[in-house]
Amino acid sequence: MASPARLRATVVGAGAWGTALADLLAQAGHQVRLWAYEPEVAAAINQQHRNVVFLPEAGLHPALTASPDLAQALAGAELVVLVMPSHVYRAVLGRAAALLPGRALIVSCTKGIEEGTGFTMCEVAADLLPVGFHQRLAALSGPSFAREVVAGAPTAVTVAAQDPAAAQAVQRAFAGPRFRVYTSNDVTGVELGGAVKNPLAIAAGMVAGLNLGHNAMSALITRGLAEMTRLALARGAEPATMAGLAGLGDLVLTCTGALSRNRTVGARLAQGEGIAEITASMRQVAEGVKNTLTVLELAAKVGVEMPIVEGVRQVIYEGRAPLEVLGELMERELKSESYQ
Repeated sequence: MASPARLRATVVGAGAWGTALADLLAQAGHQVRLWAYEPEVAAAINQQHRNVVFLPEAGLHPALTASPDLAQALAGAELVVLVMPSHVYRAVLGRAAALLPGRALIVSCTKGIEEGTGFTMCEVAADLLPVGFHQRLAALSGPSFAREVVAGAPTAVTVAAQDPAAAQAVQRAFAGPRFRVYTSNDVTGVELGGAVKNPLAIAAGMVAGLNLGHNAMSALITRGLAEMTRLALARGAEPATMAGLAGLGDLVLTCTGALSRNRTVGARLAQGEGIAEITASMRQVAEGVKNTLTVLELAAKVGVEMPIVEGVRQVIYEGRAPLEVLGELMERELKSESYQ
């Protein structure tokens, strides 16, 4: 699949990550439009070159334009980047499906699992889009805080697609001097790594909020990787993906980085705040809150045990004390270390 040097690109979703990706594409010389659900966000981007709601500290490329009109934003797009929150992904893409230009390359950058179906976001897209789009559907994931990407910090991610040519076209479109893109054919592994790391980062935030130390954090990340790997392998993913950018890389970033919304949720839970209070104070979505349930639903379907994610569920949805749950994890039956 040939990819033009410069593309007409549309980014659907003007949260922090969608805005950072739109700015990245504009910096690369593509003609970029950003669809924003909130009219005031679109107006500020067009008038002030700044997303004053979701990424206020970043000045955006002056050629980047935004619109609250989905049809207008998608008209003529050759590259469509989907960055909606996972819980509205189906609804928004359902609206967009009939508006997509027939030869557009579709890139899903949302990290999550759909409630009820257990679908990853690319599986939701395949469920909604005509079969002609399926070979042009890719997933982009990896350790990438929006604030650092838009500031030009060196970043590396992975893009996966069933068709190697589609992955390579996305790779060429996004690659830049500070944004390195690797390709993969393991769409399932790349997407599951991005989804499962969110509830694990909430657990990491609890460890940090309780001041349990570096030993505990290292153990949490390592055993969290084991849970992520078991689920991914049960869904047919490749083991190497879990050791790569979309697996271990994203897990380490989200569990240790102060910019992580999911880690922040966990730290606040550890300090005694309730989940309703925490989520009401956050304008941007912490995907791990909802994905704790959807990850466990998927794990139950494929017969995989995920004790750390289950502990997070108990804290969020049953109001159990984080220290009590972490103590129970330490006292589980002794066994051999296994990632499969």
